[in-house]
Amino acid sequence: MPWNDNANPGPWGSPPSGDGDRNNPPPRRPRNGGGGRGPNGPDFNAGFDQLGRRLRDFMGGPGGIRPGAIAAIAGAAVGLWALSGIYVVESNEEAVVTTFGAYSRNEGPGLRYHLPAPIERVQKVPVTSLQRLAIGGASPGALPEESLMVTGDENIIDLQFSVTWRISDADQFVFTIRDPEESVKAVAESAMREVVGRTPLLDIISKRRGQVELETAELMQRTLDAWGTGVRINEVQISAANAPQQVQAAFRDVISAQQDQESAVNEANGYRNRVVNEAQGDAARIIQSAEAYREQAVREATGDASRFNAVLNEYRRAPGATRDRIYIETMQRVLQRSNKVIVDSEGASAPIILPPDVFRPRTQPQGAPTPDVSVQPQGARSAQ
Repeated sequence: MPWNDNANPGPWGSPPSGDGDRNNPPPRRPRNGGGGRGPNGPDFNAGFDQLGRRLRDFMGGPGGIRPGAIAAIAGAAVGLWALSGIYVVESNEEAVVTTFGAYSRNEGPGLRYHLPAPIERVQKVPVTSLQRLAIGGASPGALPEESLMVTGDENIIDLQFSVTWRISDADQFVFTIRDPEESVKAVAESAMREVVGRTPLLDIISKRRGQVELETAELMQRTLDAWGTGVRINEVQISAANAPQQVQAAFRDVISAQQDQESAVNEANGYRNRVVNEAQGDAARIIQSAEAYREQAVREATGDASRFNAVLNEYRRAPGATRDRIYIETMQRVLQRSNKVIVDSEGASAPIILPPDVFRPRTQPQGAPTPDVSVQPQGARSAQ
């Protein structure tokens, strides 16, 4: 007797009723011995079976798929596809929208919408953020292939610098540059080598470092604008500029000597300026004194001429009186500057002895009239 004969229950008993009928399957026994939840958690198989039955009922059962279900699924898919066009542009960003790969428009910060892919696509770029790029490496780990450059006087300089840049035109930046950092780095290194190549080494190390930075930034900006990259260079800053390691000691001596030379030149210029200023002051003072003397002499000569003309007119009217007045005035001017002794000879019977102080010169304030020692009476004679 075969082991699967349903008529014979066999050692395990008779099979349950309805076994083998596909339309009436036997009830499923729980694996944990009873109940819908076992000691280890929920029965996921029962949940999946229930979800499958609901989907079959929604789709129309075993007989086929209902048209309403297809429309609902298609509507949900279209809705999700349409909602995929919603995007947010941050405050430091600007969005570039393309339609089938061609430029369409720019969008500013905020909640925006574009037609879902593949119709329109969005690329957001940080237009207000400053980006910094170091070239030549840092001092502990410098990159010789980037930092070593030839100067205008055919020397070698070890130079590290940095470039600060930002995006000025979003659509040009998106469509022109494939690798922004490499492009800016290549332009910066080329511009710096060109500027360094026409500048002496000592000028780069000491006094013209700022000028080299400005010239490099201007040359970079002209090159990037010619390419239409949409990049704006904010600053080029040299972080280290030294001679190669093998000759740094000698160049330090050269720089020290140059500083001493500049100090001596500045001191000489200061002395020259002081001497020149003093000489110019003395010359101006002499010129002013000469001009004052000239003015005084001219005015005195003009006064003397006017006075002579006046005396001449008086002489023409009264010659005798004018001669006497001129004689008296002249004698007065002559005698008031000398010591005089008047001796009356009438009635003198013995020699007259005068004290020595009478003939001693007398000092008087300038311009003060000298009084006569005595008054000469009529008929007396004078002796000096």
